Amino acid sequence: MKLIILKAEIMQKLVKLTLMILLFPLSVLAESNQYQPGTPELLVYKHPACGCCKKWVKHIENEGIDVTSKETKKISAIKDKYGIKQNFRSCHTAVSSDGYTFEGHVPAKLIHQFLSESNSNAIGLSVPAMPVGSPGMEVGDKFMPYQVLLLLKDGSSKVYAEINTYEDQF
Repeated sequence: MKLIILKAEIMQKLVKLTLMILLFPLSVLAESNQYQPGTPELLVYKHPACGCCKKWVKHIENEGIDVTSKETKKISAIKDKYGIKQNFRSCHTAVSSDGYTFEGHVPAKLIHQFLSESNSNAIGLSVPAMPVGSPGMEVGDKFMPYQVLLLLKDGSSKVYAEINTYEDQF
């Protein structure tokens, strides 16, 4: 009789162990999906007549970022609202659903990178002016190296990335 009870207990433990082995990968998968960021969403403020803004929007859409464009002739007011100083400005301003700003022709790969990091002291990234060869500013095979700046809440900035070749942007 004791042998039958012992066999039944062993069988119960084997069933539990088998279920744990089979279900463990599902629980890990569910946990990993829970923490993966979704598709980034940006609201892009741009002047209605700006062609390079449209090209930049196409670039970031092609790189997996959802975009809503809002045309405005009062673009300076938007930049003021989000604390983008004059020396960091470009032609358009994008704002993430988290409230981070992306000023100018910031490559999509750096937007993805920035949004995957912890940047509690930052307001966003900027590519001041409009460097030739940056996303949306393509002119044949011409390219001008440029810096992507990390804009900090205290109004300062620091270099976030150096883009030395056209290929560095992708």
